[in-house]
Amino acid sequence: MTDTSIPRADESLDEEGVAPTEAEDDTEAEETEEGPREKKAAGESELFRQSEIAADYVEGLLDILDYDGDIDELVSGGRPVVEVVGGRLQNLVGQRGATLEALQELARLAVFRQTGSPSRLLLDVGGYRANRRKELAAVAKNAVEKVKEYGEPVRLEPMSAFERKCVHDVVNAMSGVESESEGVEPNRRIVVRPAD
Repeated sequence: MTDTSIPRADESLDEEGVAPTEAEDDTEAEETEEGPREKKAAGESELFRQSEIAADYVEGLLDILDYDGDIDELVSGGRPVVEVVGGRLQNLVGQRGATLEALQELARLAVFRQTGSPSRLLLDVGGYRANRRKELAAVAKNAVEKVKEYGEPVRLEPMSAFERKCVHDVVNAMSGVESESEGVEPNRRIVVRPAD
């Protein structure tokens, strides 16, 4: 049975702890005459379709707001991605990416409305996510250094699911430390501690 309910607002479909949707599992598991390469291509074409749907939605929003921006739709890391590039887009990012997160959820709902299945779409505006990823890598490395130096856990400031995923990725790549998220949105944060 496929769950076609709309995800609740507190159920983030972001990077943190997301399992593939049932549709993605079915695409991988079905046997076809074409073989495994064709199955993977079919899954990627569905992801690209999701990014096209989201790009159309974002383009409509830009038209309403009278903002200019170039929109690229692609598939990266097994998920649909929409990138908006142009000047005068800071208002679409908002303070600490809050507006961007809201726009991403709206774009995901637009995809859900047309496809009937949840999407792990990632929306980026003006390269905000790439820049933030670099900043968070520095924050994570600093926390790891403190943990290794003092042997005490370090609690970071509350972060969005995207931000937490970036920090977890950096910490998990280093030896002698581990990270976990604690708390509830919007105050969910990462704790970096010595590995057992």
